[in-house]
Amino acid sequence: MSRYEPSVIEPKWQQAWDEAQAFLAKRDPSKAKYYVLEMFPYPSGRIHMGHVRNYTMGDVVARYKAAQGFSVLHPMGWDAFGMPAENAAMERGGHPKEWTYGNIADMRGQMKPLGLSIDWTREFATCDPEYYGQQQAMFLDMLEKGLVYRKNAVVNWDPVDMTVLANEQVIDGKGWRSGATVERRELTQWWRCSNCATRSMH
Repeated sequence: MSRYEPSVIEPKWQQAWDEAQAFLAKRDPSKAKYYVLEMFPYPSGRIHMGHVRNYTMGDVVARYKAAQGFSVLHPMGWDAFGMPAENAAMERGGHPKEWTYGNIADMRGQMKPLGLSIDWTREFATCDPEYYGQQQAMFLDMLEKGLVYRKNAVVNWDPVDMTVLANEQVIDGKGWRSGATVERRELTQWWRCSNCATRSMH
């Protein structure tokens, strides 16, 4: 072959990597561990070039560390929990679970042909009960130790998405996703204690 033909070369080597389990994270006491974790994408159902750029950079780091002899863990996760997914599903007339997991399947299908060194056996979504159950258990531990409390505060409220927005999500007084005029509302929220450094979780 005189030139690079992606449609021929990529499937060939990706199949070879899959068969060799080249990116499967394995416990090896003789090797130093290295953890590569990029941001979790929101499962909108479409991969864009920003995703490709982000995960290509992580892929380079993971491959470089593996070549140096590290035992690399390079998992994949999806930022799939909360109001944005529920609102999007309601807008489209479906169930949030079906909409979210359907989008994850679409995006996984778009990402796999990129040949990234991801261990897909370690994939999870933040809406998986196994994931948020651990988050809730951790929060209850913090609550029991007095590391969190509730109080009122003024927030940016998007009346269309019906959710709180960070300052960075408000553009010229409007919600970045809905375009609705943002309201200032006082809501009860959870806070971490100001003197947590002097307390112990143990």
